[in-house]
Amino acid sequence: MRGDDTVTGDIHVHSKYSTDSDTPMEEVVRQAIQMGLSYVCFTDHIDYDFPYEDIIFDFDVSDYMKEIGELRDRYGDRVKILAGVELGLQEHLGPKYRQLLRDYPFDFAIGSQHLVGGKDPYYPEVFDGKSDSFVYRQYFEEMLTDLKAFHEFDTLGHLDYIVRYGQTKARAYSYRQYADVIDEILKLLVRYNLAIEINTAGLRKQLGFPNPHPDVLRRYRELGGTLVTMGSDAHRPHAMGFAFDTAKEILRSCGFTHTVYYEKRRPVFVKL
Repeated sequence: MRGDDTVTGDIHVHSKYSTDSDTPMEEVVRQAIQMGLSYVCFTDHIDYDFPYEDIIFDFDVSDYMKEIGELRDRYGDRVKILAGVELGLQEHLGPKYRQLLRDYPFDFAIGSQHLVGGKDPYYPEVFDGKSDSFVYRQYFEEMLTDLKAFHEFDTLGHLDYIVRYGQTKARAYSYRQYADVIDEILKLLVRYNLAIEINTAGLRKQLGFPNPHPDVLRRYRELGGTLVTMGSDAHRPHAMGFAFDTAKEILRSCGFTHTVYYEKRRPVFVKL
């Protein structure tokens, strides 16, 4: 087990290579240095077959890697700069994602469910004529299906992301209400030795908890899961590292002793 008990960093950060961000990579690196972070990982979006013609979550990975290499040359003595990607899960995309991960030397890959019923829940019409609880369950069931089809990533991102966009937010949500399907997701993570992410954007967006809810993190630990990554999901530099102290306290309360970050697709353990 590789370990480093003296570091802290943010491994879920977006830049201009993500369609929903315009932040230059260099600004991210400078912010990481200013914050005293030991490492930072770019995890820009690739969501093949995103169901909106005017929104393309894809980028030139060769250019991406080239720029990360240039930043390593310029700033690598002050902060470790890691190359990651956030993959949008859909059942049919496994072969394309496997090839992508073979073709490029990513340090880290997040698998994230961003769609439900073939639509982005960011748009309120996803919930038209449906209860939050119906859409939430549909989302978790699709996540389970997608995870069975493709699980060659490192951490499952923001497991209950859907709750950010519900009409009633957390009022229609608890781990217990969806425990049957969430437990199946968590068991697969343990079986495949995958990490779970604690994503602090839920706190930043005033959801009242990170994603996933602490009850989900606690259940993952009860089922034997030990790997947890921590990320802000920042699309702007000022959001990096948001509420990480709170996230660490939550993880300790759930029984975790370490977080992990990934380098060359291998976990490095960091003591909480």
